[in-house]
Parts: sequence; structure tokens; C-alpha cells
Amino acid sequence: MHKEIIELLPGLRRFAYSLTGSMPDADDLLQSTVERLLARSRPDDVDLTKWAFRVCRNVWIDECRARKVRREAAEKPELTEGQVVNGEHDTTQQMEWSRVDAAMAELPMDQRQIISLVAIQGMSYNVVADILDVPKGTVMSRLARARAALSDALTPAGMRTKS
Repeated sequence: MHKEIIELLPGLRRFAYSLTGSMPDADDLLQSTVERLLARSRPDDVDLTKWAFRVCRNVWIDECRARKVRREAAEKPELTEGQVVNGEHDTTQQMEWSRVDAAMAELPMDQRQIISLVAIQGMSYNVVADILDVPKGTVMSRLARARAALSDALTPAGMRTKS
């Protein structure tokens, strides 16, 4: 199983990046995912790829929840007094990647996950439906909405056609 996980790493890393929008966060998410994959035994009759992507998604959801709790705690004045916030600015070398990243970030999480798995990872609708535990029709409709939203966000204002 270790060799199979190693083969999945590039795809899992891309998926992690699509969820986090940051390479350092994506690497942290990938590491947590691999740790969880190695610490637990794969359920019987479950495809390793589907299971690995589902674990990655679940680790990210857990992280988002934890961040929300930390953010809410940090917003309490009694906890933030005297703290210095050191902001980290991610820079992207290519302007197009920045635009795509920003457009992806604006998508709702469910659409972002699906467009990442289908368009970036190249997975079939059926596999994505299994990973996310939703019907195939839901995958198709969310993907259509995600593609339309990305197209709208990436089309210059003067070139948009009125619907």
C-alpha cells in the first residue's frame, strides 16, 4: 500500500492545493492526509484512490472547523491584547494563476471540490460521486455551475456577453 500511496501523492497534492489555495497549507494538508492513511487500515472493498481523496477532503474540513474556532477565539479582545500578527503574503509568478486561484477561491466549497477532482485530477463523475458521497447528477450540476462561475470570473468585463 505504501507504493500505491506514493503514486497518488502528486494528485493528492494538487487536490490539497485546490482546497487550500496555498502551497504551504497544501503541503501541510498532504502530510496530515498521508499520516492518516498510514495510521488507519483501508476499509475492505474500497478503492485506494477514492479513499485517499475522501480522507484528504475530510482532513481539510476538520482543519477549516479548527481554524474557525481559533479565529473566533482570537477575535475576543481579552485573548488578542498584546499580540502581533505577522501576515504572510503568497505571491504567484504568473498573473493567470493568480486570477484562476482567486476565481477558484470564490467558488463555494462543494463546487471547488468537484471542479478540482473532475477538471484537475481527471476523475470520472462516478468516482467523484463516490468520493464526495453525492449522486452523479449532483456532481454534474455542481460542475456546470462551477465552470460557469469560473468562466464569468475569468472573462474580462468588456468581453462578457449578456444572457
